[in-house]
Amino acid sequence: MKEEVGNLVNAAIKDLNVYVDDAYISEEEGKKIFNIVLDSSEIIDLNKVTEASRIINNIMDQNNELLEDIAELDIFSKEKGDGNNER
Repeated sequence: MKEEVGNLVNAAIKDLNVYVDDAYISEEEGKKIFNIVLDSSEIIDLNKVTEASRIINNIMDQNNELLEDIAELDIFSKEKGDGNNER
C-alpha cells in the first residue's frame, strides 16, 4: 500500500521536500482509517503537513477506489526519532 500511495503522490509533494513514509489502514472505534505518514530530511511543520494534505486529498479523491469502505483519511508527519515503524 505504501508503494502504491507513494507512486501516486510523491511527485506532487516533492517540492515540499516531503514523501510518503508509510500508508496503512487501521481501525478505531469500529471505523476504518486510511493513514498516510509523511517524512522528510528536515523538520515538517504544520504548514507543510497542511499543504501536502491538500495535494494528497485531491489525488486520493481522483483515485477513490483506494478509499473504498474507508471512513476517514488521516495524513500526518512521522515523529522524529521514530525509526522503528512496525505496522
